[in-house]
Formats: sequence, structure tokens, C-alpha cells
Amino acid sequence: MARGIKIQWCLALLAGLALFALPGFALAKDKDNPTALRAQIDAAIAKVKPALVRIRVVSTAYEEGREVKQQSVGSGAIITKDGYLITNHHVAGHATRMFCTLWNREEVEAELIGTDPLTDISILKLRPEKPREFAFVGFGDSSALKVGDSVLAMGSPMALSQSVTLGIISNTEMVMPRFWGSYARFRLDGEDVGSLVRWIAHDASIYGGNSGGPLVNLKGEIIGINEISFGLSGAIPGNVAKDVGAQLMAKGKITRSWLGIDVQPLFKQMKDDHGILISGVVENSPAERAGLKPGDVLVRLDGAPVDVHFDEELPDFMWRTVSLPVGKAVPAMVKRDGKEISVKLEASERSELFPKQQEIKQWGVTVRNFSELLAKEMKRTNLDGVMVTSVRPGGPSGEAKPPIDSRDVIVEVNGKPVKNTQDLIELTRKVTEGKTEPVPVIAVFEHKASRFLTVVKVGTQDLKDPGLEVTKAWLPLETHVISRDIAKQLGDPSLKGFYVTRVYPDSSAEKAGVKSGDFIVAVDGEKLTASASEHQDELSSLIRQYDVGKTVELSLLRDKAPLKISVELARSPRLQREMKKYRNDEFEFTARDVSFFDAADEQWNSEQCGALVEEVKAGSWAELGSLSAGDLILEVDGRSVANVEGLRKDMEQIAASKKKVVVIKVMRGIHTSYLEFEPNWQN
Repeated sequence: MARGIKIQWCLALLAGLALFALPGFALAKDKDNPTALRAQIDAAIAKVKPALVRIRVVSTAYEEGREVKQQSVGSGAIITKDGYLITNHHVAGHATRMFCTLWNREEVEAELIGTDPLTDISILKLRPEKPREFAFVGFGDSSALKVGDSVLAMGSPMALSQSVTLGIISNTEMVMPRFWGSYARFRLDGEDVGSLVRWIAHDASIYGGNSGGPLVNLKGEIIGINEISFGLSGAIPGNVAKDVGAQLMAKGKITRSWLGIDVQPLFKQMKDDHGILISGVVENSPAERAGLKPGDVLVRLDGAPVDVHFDEELPDFMWRTVSLPVGKAVPAMVKRDGKEISVKLEASERSELFPKQQEIKQWGVTVRNFSELLAKEMKRTNLDGVMVTSVRPGGPSGEAKPPIDSRDVIVEVNGKPVKNTQDLIELTRKVTEGKTEPVPVIAVFEHKASRFLTVVKVGTQDLKDPGLEVTKAWLPLETHVISRDIAKQLGDPSLKGFYVTRVYPDSSAEKAGVKSGDFIVAVDGEKLTASASEHQDELSSLIRQYDVGKTVELSLLRDKAPLKISVELARSPRLQREMKKYRNDEFEFTARDVSFFDAADEQWNSEQCGALVEEVKAGSWAELGSLSAGDLILEVDGRSVANVEGLRKDMEQIAASKKKVVVIKVMRGIHTSYLEFEPNWQN
């Protein structure tokens, strides 16, 4: 039963954070005075609507050794006239580019000012082309909310702007039940959001895309930031969002204190009337240095009593601990074995848990540095080394023996210590500079308490020219074998040879008069013997024995009548696998020159130019711009593309100038399209 609840909770939480779902509109009626309620709703909507924004986000994730780009849509509200806006961390916290659609459908780019995964709050700043003032909305007092108060949830479900749903406050201090266990904790970047946030529960419907949008009272004030949905909707209290937002606007980050204790409410059977149970003490933490131990009951902190009997009271206590002055000793009192013990606690500054990740292509890994907390979590004694967060299958690190895996720590390369990601990047640059082939290096990495030595072939390899097949004589048509069954059904069981399925346009075969539907039964009087699929190469093998330009006589049957046609043999065209290729590592796609067979299959004219896209990496800038395998690239920023060499030069020029917007014209089937790319060159 408990497992079923956990699974349902996870699915529901994911639904609440999903990007797209059907939007809704609800309008409850006050039976006593529906006209008055309607007037309040209209006034609140009119006040907030001009400050409501839809946020289109291009963000990064890191998996299988790659930085993966993805697009999503969330909501937000402008909270200052100079264009600061508030939303969720899970909407914008990993953004590389953001575009905000205002109430009048105008799109303005925004930048990330600061983000806080622990409360799931981010602050953005609109960056219009010219300085201007924006309509904005203020905060109300979320502590004054009462169960039953009417509220409006506003945002952009399914990426549809200006959606409003109406509901009431269901619970002003919603927490995740402890019996669901850690399996159901709401974590962002490893941080437990519920440790500080008691959600405002309400029944105004919210859907994917509503995340980050305001929960509004009937005065048109923000009293919450919508975040989750699992039957009931959940919003971060407005007072929390306002305070965190103000710090992010002022400093770009949140400064919090850290004691290094794990706590939980007092047990029901404990005799203590007051306090909180210290369940764990982190090694070498302020709490350990002060002498605190697991099992102690903390009864006073910084001159104020502590009283936590229920899960709903935990966030208030956690706010007290993270708000202590950093580096200043404060008094505390604990009970141990029935005795009260006075101690002094000197909190340290709390670091982020997970520093930013980045991809190192030459190793086929994504990595991050260590923070103080992460180092402690991994039981490391210092911050030295680079933590591997994911490995590309088949890449240099994954193919090493022994292989490097996620959560391994690279500490040394070619005898030189690696203290952080910058060290690894610089060592890699020196090793691979000027090389066109991967370079073997000796790497030392640590896996838990073990230390390993391996050889990694570091570097990226340029696409090699596949070389040309030997040029041979070629009959410019396509055929298949006349099988025994076909011959039998045609009434001539002795019929052997090839059925012409296609004659290439403007070829010597077409000019000679060969047609699709002809049967080839002999070449220069030599009868063909093919009668099954395994004989498919008989005709081509026979033709390859001739010189290019030689004329052969084909014995044909057309409408059962015999016919002889002389055809000049052509030079065999380059195969698709022989065409020159180009791989673009910034946008992550591969293209090649157009072959004769491409033009024939697509029925292009023989003069068709361009570069044919062979592969587009999932989660790449190319994929975000809607480039697809099979597209023929015709132009880049208005310049015609003749072949992949021209494409290479254009893309190198774009990379050198770091253009913010790149437009590529492609042919897809019978249609042409202009694709817009908006890369973030800083990454």
C-alpha cells in the first residue's frame, strides 16, 4: 500500500512539473453575491494581467557525457517597473537563453539574475532593446491567508498565455508526509525544497506551464508562486518568494548559514515537552565542533526556545538555522541524558550542493567541481578533483580500461594533479593542441575509497575522407532479378535475367531508348542466368568487366517482343558513403555532399547544390532549431551553400563572430523552410 502511494505521488509530482497539459478556466460562483465576486475577480485580473509573462526557456541538462539542450515553457510575473520578474528555479535555473512573451504578445529576451533551488525561486531581468518601464504587480501578505479564501492561479498552461483559474485556499501549511519517505521528497539539484517551504495548498487548477506563475488574492496581489500539482495545487508562500527574490535582486545569490545537524520532531513517547531531536551530526561541522551529538535534544537556540513536535513545524526551525549569523557564536542548549548542557554554535556559510556542470568533449564526460557539502556527502577530505557526472557510451572515458564512470573523481592526468575542472580543461588543451588524432594519457581516478589507473585516448577525431571506390563501368539503370515465380506467372518458366525498375534521366540508357518495364535477357549475345535474389549481382558484375565508354548491346523483351538496344556504359557515380562529410560540434550535426543517387531519389535536377544533413544529435542546438536528418541545407544567413566545404566555411565564420541568431534555409521534401537558431556561445 505504501509503495503504491509513493509511486502515485511521484507520478503526480511529475505531472505538476510537466511542460505541457491542457489549460483550464474555472469560475466559481458565490451563491450569496456572485456579482460582487465577479467584480473582484475582474479587478484582480485587470491588475495582474499586464505583469504576467510566458517564459520560453532553452536550458541545459547533462547526460551520457553530453550537454543536452532542451526547450520548455513556464510562467512568471514582473515585480518591478525596471523589469525584474519572478519564476521557479525548475523553470529558469539552468537557462542559457530565455524569451518572455508579455501580455500584448511582445517578446523580450531576459537573463537569469539569480536562482535558489532550495526554495525553487529564480529572478530574471527583462532586457528590451531600449530602456523602458514595465507594468508590475506587488506582493500581499501570505501569512494572513486563511483556509477558504478565494485565490486566482494565473500563468501559461500548454504555453497558452493569460490563463486564469479560480479556487480557494485548502491548507496554509502543506508539507510532504514523512511516512512517504525520502522516495517522495521534492528535490531540485539535490536540495530538499520541503525542508524550507510549507506550500499553500489550493484547488485552483494548474497544469504544465503554470509553474512560476503567480497565485493571486482578490486584491490583485501575489500571495504565492505556483509550483506543484498532485490533486491539490501547491504554491510557494509569497512571503518566502518575496524575501528570496529581494536577496537575489540585490546580490545575485542567497547567503545562508549551516550547522551540520540533521533533525526531526520529538517522538511521541519522549518525556521532553520542548525541543527538537538531533538525529545526526556531520563530521567536522560547526555542530560537531560545538560538541553536539546524535540523540541530543536541542531546546534553545540563539536565546529562543525550540519546540518541534510535528512535521509542519520543521520548516520554521530550518529557517532559524539557515538565518543564523555566519561566523558569530550564538548560545544554544541541549538536553543529554536528562541534563542541560550549554554550548556555543558558530555557523559557517552554506555552500551550494551541486556546482554547475560542463561537458568536456575530448574526454566524453560531463563534470563538476566539489562544493563543501558535496565533498562531505561523498566522504572526501578536501575539494580537490573533478567529479564525473555522466559518461558518453563508446567515448574515450567509457572505452578506457578500466573505464571511468559517473561519480568517479579524476585526480591526476599524466602525473599532474587535477584540482578542479579548469585544471582538467587546461591539461586537455595542452595535450591535444595541434593534434588531429586522440592522444593517450594516463589518468588517475578514485571510485569511493579505491584509486585506479587507466589510459584514456583524449581528443576528438576529424571525419576522415572515406576515399573513392575504383571507378568502373556502369549501366545507368536499376533492376531486380526475374525470379522463377515471376517467370512462371508470366507464362515463360524459362525466362531469366533482369527486370528494369528505373532508367536514370538524361543518361545514356535513357537516350538509347531503354525503358522501365523492359526485361534484359542478354548482354552482347551472352544470355543471363539470374533466376533468384542471390543472383542480383550478375548483371553489374558482367558490366564492370567492360571499359568506361564501351557500347554494349542489350537483348530486351518489351511487351513480349524481342528488342536489341546499344547503350554506352557510363562512369560509375560516387556512392553516398564516398561523399565528403562535415561535422559541426557547436550545433552538433553532420552533413555531406549531395550524391548522384540522392539527386535521383529526390528527383532533383543534376545541378542541385547544398549539403545533405545525415545526423542531428538529440538535445543539440541543431535539434532545437528543428534541423532534421534528410534536410538539404541551401543557405546560411542568406549565403548559398554549394557543398559541405562551403557549409564549413560559413559555420566557422558564424562561430568566430558568435552570432546570436543564425538563419538556415533548408529543403525538406517539396517544401523549403527558414530555421532560426539561437545558440549560447558562452557555453
